[in-house]
Amino acid sequence: MSSTPEPLSRRDALLAGTAAVAAGLGLAGSAAAAVPVPDGSRTRSPALTPAQRAGQCVIHSYAGLTPPATLMDAIRERRTAGVIFFGENIESLSQIGDVVQEMREANALVPAGAPLLLMTDQEGGMVRRLPGEPVLSAKDVGASTERESQARLTGGGAGMNLAGVGMNVNLAPVLDVHRRSGDFTDRYERSYSKDHVTVGACGSAFITAQQTVGVAATAKHFPGLGAASANQNTDLGPVTLTTSGATLRGVDEAPYRAAISAGTKLVMLSWAVYRALDAGLPAGLSPAVVGELRDGLGFTGVTITDALEAKALASYGSSGERAVRAAAVGMDLLLCSARDVAQGEQAVTALTEALAAGTLDSTAFDAGAARVNALRANLS
Repeated sequence: MSSTPEPLSRRDALLAGTAAVAAGLGLAGSAAAAVPVPDGSRTRSPALTPAQRAGQCVIHSYAGLTPPATLMDAIRERRTAGVIFFGENIESLSQIGDVVQEMREANALVPAGAPLLLMTDQEGGMVRRLPGEPVLSAKDVGASTERESQARLTGGGAGMNLAGVGMNVNLAPVLDVHRRSGDFTDRYERSYSKDHVTVGACGSAFITAQQTVGVAATAKHFPGLGAASANQNTDLGPVTLTTSGATLRGVDEAPYRAAISAGTKLVMLSWAVYRALDAGLPAGLSPAVVGELRDGLGFTGVTITDALEAKALASYGSSGERAVRAAAVGMDLLLCSARDVAQGEQAVTALTEALAAGTLDSTAFDAGAARVNALRANLS
């Protein structure tokens, strides 16, 4: 997500534990693992109700340490694709592991149900929801003498940490190519470098190592927030970037080409407006920007929005209306991360009504749901 992160105190020894991660993964110098081919037989399911059909593309969230009954009902009734976890949901690894297990058990009651998408932002450094790896930030990795090796360690560490508590999707790595020290992406050490080649190499190494241990990676925030200044935060208000088309394609999008080649399962689009691509619409609501990713870069995986509650979208109606607009331009997963189950339910209701009314194209929506279900079918 592009939001100001929930800080987690940095450790005194940034390199502590990386040797153990490397030994556990055997990642030093490892080659990229093959991307699993979706098994269509695992994505087949009985006929869906209208709400179940809509819920295939919605990610819910909740407040506090205990998931409310309404969320557990949505899981049991197949009205959600999964859940995003934040720091306020996590007291310890054992506590969140128990919560995840409860959700998995509820989902297992569903006939022919695919695994839930259980995700968090475990980027590294200051942006970690779970205690533990990766301790190094992206900036630490990019500044190290063995950047790709360290990126593999952090990606593998993130994957092992999430898999250890039963999560299967990480909303990382950040592929923003920052411009100035202290700007939006650099201030929390979320950018690997000012050099797009370094960002692409480190991000790809992170993705490969993480997905090798069974946790899907998310490259973000397409087409890049590296040009955003320190006060340009889409969570707090509209952001417009005037980067030229040539720079966007030659610099900001370059790490995504590398990430797609590495097999990243998801790409998150930003809520900034990129005038060179679409003068008016935020990227995640823009058919031109989604087309840039699909047709220009050849990405065939799952697209995911940034937070639907972001104030950059204040002029685009309710969470439900935003969900419909995003789905209409080809966003496969809709991230309802306001820590309120009602937000996810509003999105499901709005999508259900739009599909019934024919204001949301059924064929295109079902194609997005099929990509989401193929992802779920190949995760545990």
